[in-house]
Amino acid sequence: RKSSNIFLTCCTGGMAVSCGLLTPQKEPVPLKSVEVELDVRDHVATVVSTLNYENKEDKPLEAVFVFPLPGDAAVCHFSAKIGQTQIVAEVKEKQEARQKYDDALSSGQQAFLLEESEQSPDIFSLSVGSLPPGESASIRLEYVTELAVQADDGLRFCLPAVLNPRYQPQGSGGSGGGSVQVTSVPASLVPYSLSFSARVSSPHPISKVESHCSLDPLQYLNTEQTQATVKLAAGHKFDRDVELLIYYKDAHQPTAVVEAGQASAKPGTLMGDPVVMLSLYPEFCQAVMSSVSSCGEFVFLLDRSGSMDCATHNSKQQETRIGSARDTLLLLLKSLPMGCYFNIYSFGSSYEHIFSKSVEYSQKTMEKALKKVEKMGADLGGTEILKPLKHIYSQSCIPSQPRQLFVFTDGEVRNTKEVINLVKKNSGSHRCFSFGIGEGASSALINGLAKEGGGHAQFITGTDRMQPKVMQSLRFALQPTVEDISVTWDLPKGVSITVLSPPITTIFQGQRSLVYAQLTGQSSEAAEGCVTVKYSLAGHPSQNQLHFSLKPAENSGLTVHRLAARTLIRSLEMEEREDRGEQDGGVKKKVVELSVQSGVSSSFTAFIAVNKGDGEAIQGPLVRRDVPTPRLLQYCLLGSPDPCTKMTG
Repeated sequence: RKSSNIFLTCCTGGMAVSCGLLTPQKEPVPLKSVEVELDVRDHVATVVSTLNYENKEDKPLEAVFVFPLPGDAAVCHFSAKIGQTQIVAEVKEKQEARQKYDDALSSGQQAFLLEESEQSPDIFSLSVGSLPPGESASIRLEYVTELAVQADDGLRFCLPAVLNPRYQPQGSGGSGGGSVQVTSVPASLVPYSLSFSARVSSPHPISKVESHCSLDPLQYLNTEQTQATVKLAAGHKFDRDVELLIYYKDAHQPTAVVEAGQASAKPGTLMGDPVVMLSLYPEFCQAVMSSVSSCGEFVFLLDRSGSMDCATHNSKQQETRIGSARDTLLLLLKSLPMGCYFNIYSFGSSYEHIFSKSVEYSQKTMEKALKKVEKMGADLGGTEILKPLKHIYSQSCIPSQPRQLFVFTDGEVRNTKEVINLVKKNSGSHRCFSFGIGEGASSALINGLAKEGGGHAQFITGTDRMQPKVMQSLRFALQPTVEDISVTWDLPKGVSITVLSPPITTIFQGQRSLVYAQLTGQSSEAAEGCVTVKYSLAGHPSQNQLHFSLKPAENSGLTVHRLAARTLIRSLEMEEREDRGEQDGGVKKKVVELSVQSGVSSSFTAFIAVNKGDGEAIQGPLVRRDVPTPRLLQYCLLGSPDPCTKMTG
């Protein structure tokens, strides 16, 4: 099949070629502009992207665009408009969708295919097939996502603009080792434009919206300041991800949102029944927190692959990722409590450690570690993270010193799911705290490590907010593990609950825990429900309660249903990977059924749209054009600015 490997092309021999520039042959790029509209409601975002294509060549084209999305996004709509014809895509099993796409192209029809990478859920590929000479097409892509709470109580939205090459470890598939490639160009040479606007609404007043990117001033839409709009200033250069930090007054209170089911869906199904989204913010007793002694074994794992020599983001200071990671690690080292244990590993194609095993933290061992860390460079080759992780997990834990693993990486690995599976398999013996370093760090890897490792994820894209993030993660690591967590529901007679989220296994002070659940049965308009979260912290039992109305919210659409479907799909995908070879494909079948029913993408499905109009078949051989994604202006500070320079990692 011509386009079966349209995601990424593998290089061999352990070298990554930072190549794929579209313009050496002076070929025109069919993607002309990208328009993004963001709608934030409290802590949930709906993103609508419109991609405008035009074929200015004298032959029919197939345009292939590989691009990043947030790793936890639920892609829920895909459509194409050609002239006055609007085609809405359907979700189909992936091989069936690919076959339909190929068949359409073979018969001279127009077709559009959107699919998620099988290796990492934060990479998507969009194929626009049979675009005739002079024809334009507009692609509309919609997804919903939750916004993470930051150390300073802001909510972080990130529109990934930079897609870094992903390293393919030796022996993990493909031919030999090497790199996973995307077609990319320096940010200044991206041949299409971006416009971005956001609308924010919340029950609480909006105090401010901040960004590394230049924004037009915030415009409030009402006197209560609970609604506002903001736009990206003209001239965005694609040199960084578009990051928004949204701050509300009196935010982060426990809430419950009930959303009505889809009228056309069958009652008793996920889409047909109401779904509730609980946002819980457990508060711990300060007397208990202050009485807990600080201890633990802190294991630090630092990425020293070649890609860590790249810029953290495009700025005059030209700070490198390895410099940012070093600074983060040095700050942590100086902040550890006396009497704990620690060790530092670093990795690339191979791995090293400062001590043969974890040592007690003292002035002497700290100073030795600081000197070693200060000299660490991005000089260890590729991104082979599995080997050091396996070695760390093979080391015996120290009695009465809970193990806390801190990982610092730009996330340029292709075997994301394999790495996350290993962390989950060992989650009973440690907690994992991850730091994504630099623009374009894989959100799927960074968030996945923390989620499955019972820790917390941070993204370091500059020095201005590094310290509070580092100290928050250390504070969480020093907090004792919350145990015996249970969630119980008290609902009116005739109403039953099906919890769609995996069980809560991790609770940190002031951090949000989200729970999605399906409500089946009938209740009166005034009916109320109650949910109780019980847990034990350092041997002290605690509980938090939330009473909520069962009356569905107005005008919420199906956002909560789609996020709930995404949560259940991700859980089932993890189950399928763990049981691979031991099951009859039943879990995969469940994922496909749920994905098709909810219209939310998965690793086993794809969106397919075929223009079955009465127009003539498109004549002539189809020419493929790969649309480049931006990479940082100076891809590697020590390397050549030439976009086809070879580099490791």
